[in-house]
Amino acid sequence: MQIYRPQSVLTFGVVVLMATLVRGVQLDSTTESGRSGETLKPPGNEAQEQRLDKVFESFAPAVEKVSPAVVRIVTTLRFDSPPDLANGGQDALRRYLFGRMAQGGSRQPMERGLGSGVIVTEDGYILTNGHLVTGANELEVTLQDERQFNAKVIGLDHESDIAVIKIDAHNLPTVPLADSRKVQVGDLVLAIGHPFGVGQTVTHGIVSATDRGGMGIEDFESFIQTDAPINPGNSGGALVDVTGHLIGINTAILSRSGGSLGIGFAVPSELAGRVMRDLVKYGYVVRGYLGVETQDLTPELAKEFSLKRATGALVAGVVPKGPAEMAGLKAGDVITRFGGEEVRDPRQLRFSVAEAKPCQTVPVEVLRNGSAKPLRVILGEAPSNEPLLKADLSPDQQDPGALQGVTIIELSSQVRRHLQIPRHVQGAVVLDLRAYSAAAQAGLRPGDVIQSVNRHEVGNAEEASQLAHDADKKRMLLRVWSSSGSHFILIEG
Repeated sequence: MQIYRPQSVLTFGVVVLMATLVRGVQLDSTTESGRSGETLKPPGNEAQEQRLDKVFESFAPAVEKVSPAVVRIVTTLRFDSPPDLANGGQDALRRYLFGRMAQGGSRQPMERGLGSGVIVTEDGYILTNGHLVTGANELEVTLQDERQFNAKVIGLDHESDIAVIKIDAHNLPTVPLADSRKVQVGDLVLAIGHPFGVGQTVTHGIVSATDRGGMGIEDFESFIQTDAPINPGNSGGALVDVTGHLIGINTAILSRSGGSLGIGFAVPSELAGRVMRDLVKYGYVVRGYLGVETQDLTPELAKEFSLKRATGALVAGVVPKGPAEMAGLKAGDVITRFGGEEVRDPRQLRFSVAEAKPCQTVPVEVLRNGSAKPLRVILGEAPSNEPLLKADLSPDQQDPGALQGVTIIELSSQVRRHLQIPRHVQGAVVLDLRAYSAAAQAGLRPGDVIQSVNRHEVGNAEEASQLAHDADKKRMLLRVWSSSGSHFILIEG
């Protein structure tokens, strides 16, 4: 986490002050002929002075344009029965129990939340965050003019944390969407929302970064990062440029205290607008589907796969009978190009696949054993995940070979249900391992499924044990499945 330093704000103030001094101070000097009292002005500064005047004079025109379309959203979540721990976790249970105790157990327990939203159409479609409206029984929307409406959820996309809700109204103020792909680091931005329930609030800052991912917040991450203060209640609010165009939906902050530390994230308007169009038209987001599990390439893995550069997306798993397998992709391939564009990493590939249309034929280039191989893939449509039931585990056997300190078990139907392992995943399950073993240091964890050992497929625990015995005990390449998907682990003793 970056540390907020007050002097960065002071530096910004100095820049503004210096700009003022440049405009207001006249310098007296003496010419070559000895004449004095002539005013010297820095050459070519007139245009720059006018630009600074416009930028620093006031953000009021942009705020006046946008603020009527930024609404307050109050959500009500009622618990008819104890929540499902498999889906809601301990936090959901605590909220349920706290609600019952706070109301003496005599009324239906409930939880209320506060957030923001942005009106994008005159007939009442509003963009907001998915986490704000998930599970809500009631949605109350309040406009800047204090009019209140009950809203209904049109659609919700967990992968991007974008939701579309609608109120029954017409001729509403709206915020036009900008092309967020043109946003640059250093651009001035305004964040508008309803933090802490104090009323509509405007803060300003700059774009600190673009295409920020790998935060573990959402499945599809390409955030605009900003230092404009964003606090609880700002979720779903507007991030706009100084012309009053929407460039993002505020969605998260990086903080130890829960308050703003100058690192906030917004879903880009280009992504939010695309999600909104699908949610309104279909009720869900239509995304392309390749059927692979990928991971980042480290320098060590790049060397193991005979690659010159650690760029691309390493294929750790291929879904049986999926588009990738039908096209000939295999585990161990490195996808370097998709649809004619270079693939830098798995995150970029995921976005490219999602943006493509199902049934579209896309050229894909992979590196296999160090050699380039062109393929053509007919994309499918991304499926939804189905919840699985749970069962108990029982240990089977412990491997004494190269996986010293690792306990593995058979992947039985009970184990599969308990760990929610997809049906296409085969191998042996890691039940336990010593904390300081080489396998643990390399990243192997309980619940992982060992799918291959040194590129030899594993069918059961006995095969995994035998392959580990036969392998080089100082170096072993595993392909494992975990809850985040398949990936390779290189164990070096």
